[in-house]
Parts: sequence; structure tokens; C-alpha cells
Amino acid sequence: MSLGQIIRKKREQKSLTLDEVSHRVGFSKPYLSTIETGKVKNPPSDELLTKLERVLEFEQGLLIHIAHMERMPSDIREMCEAQEAENQKLRQIVKQVVGKRRGKSKTKLEALLAESDLNVEEEKAPLAPGRLVPIINKVQAGYPAEFNDLDYPVGVADDYVRCPDLHDPNAFAVRVVGDSMEPKFFEGDIVIFSPAAEVRSGDDCFVRFKMPHETTFKRVFFEGDDQVRLQPRNESYSPTVVEGKRIDGVYRATIRYQRL
Repeated sequence: MSLGQIIRKKREQKSLTLDEVSHRVGFSKPYLSTIETGKVKNPPSDELLTKLERVLEFEQGLLIHIAHMERMPSDIREMCEAQEAENQKLRQIVKQVVGKRRGKSKTKLEALLAESDLNVEEEKAPLAPGRLVPIINKVQAGYPAEFNDLDYPVGVADDYVRCPDLHDPNAFAVRVVGDSMEPKFFEGDIVIFSPAAEVRSGDDCFVRFKMPHETTFKRVFFEGDDQVRLQPRNESYSPTVVEGKRIDGVYRATIRYQRL
């Protein structure tokens, strides 16, 4: 969501009208409306954002932080976000290494962490105008035959895509491989999947299997006797029927980025 959408959603949650908010913050209703609809020519001032934080009961400094991020030049913003993504990756790696050695003798790494007082726990993601979603399959020497789930920790990958209208912290993305999902999805498209989204029979889903570890992207139909039919959209390909107990996870497609 954009800054304006975030403000409007919070105002509606508080059951406040634009007139009421306008009166409390001392800025005109038409101007507040242009902020909420994204039609404002100049970014809101910190003074107004501070007043909106107080009236709408946002965390102090949150709207100002979001506004400053939106004003940031795109190249600088991408650099900052890439650095934060690397920090998240390193925190996850260190956390996994330390976790596997719990109860054993202290390693040099643990001693260094204790001395530096470094926090390796994942920080709570602040409300923001969209989030960077990890792309969990990558291309090496051409496209593989199927999706390759690289088993990254949640939220971590080698590449990311920004999703302005998605706030599921467990969301992930994949690049479409091959033509089995044409004509709706084409090779090279990036599709975002949200574990928080409800899955219904007939949805386009990322499917993760138990051992042997495999993943695929197909339409999913839940049939009787714990059977699941994986149906390609391309009629040149035949469907596959698998037992439900073979499936480790089913995640619905929610957003698609397509090359033009």
C-alpha cells in the first residue's frame, strides 16, 4: 500500500471521517483527500504526518519513516533495501549455526556474538508501502526442467521483487519456467505466492512435495480419497494425480509481474 492508502485504511478503522481528521490536524479536507488518493503534488510535511500519527494512533515516527522512504531516489532506495536484505540473510545464517550447536561447547562465533552484543533475531518488519519478496528459484545455465526451491530461510533469497500491495511476511516469489502454464503465465514471469491466502480447488498454486523434495506450479484440484490433481493450463500437457500425503505445502498465486 502507498502512504495515502495506509493513512486511509487506518482512518476508516478508527471510524473517522475526513472532516473529523481535518479538524483535528488543522489541514483542509481536500488536501487530506489528495494525500489518501495519491494525487498530492508535494509530499506531506513532517508536521502534518506527526499530527496524523497522533490522531490516528500510529506508532510514533512511522508515517514519517514511510514518507521519507517514498521520497528517496529509487537507486538509493534499492541500495538500502539490498543491504537490509543481506543483513537479514546473515542474521538467518548465524541464527541457524548457533541454533544447531545449542547445548554444545561454545564456539568462537558464539563468543564473538556475546562480546559484540549483536542481535541475530529477526526484527519485526515495520508497516511500509510494500515489501521486498524473495525470489526462491534462479536460473543457472538456462532454465531447469521444473521449479527449484532453493530452501532459503523464510524471507531470504539471492533476488527480490517489490510488492506494493502485499504484507504477508512469509510471501515468496518464483520465476515461471517453461510453457506448461500458458496462456496465463509465460516463461520469465514472476509470480508471488502468499501462504496466508486461502487455497481453493482450481487455484494456481506453488506445490511443495515431501521427500523426494520437489516443487511445481500448477492448477490444484482437490478430489476424493485424498487425491490432488495438478493441472497444467497448457492443454498440450497432461494432468498429474498425486496422493495428498505426498504434499508438504500448497500456496496460492496472488500477484504476477509480466514482461511487456
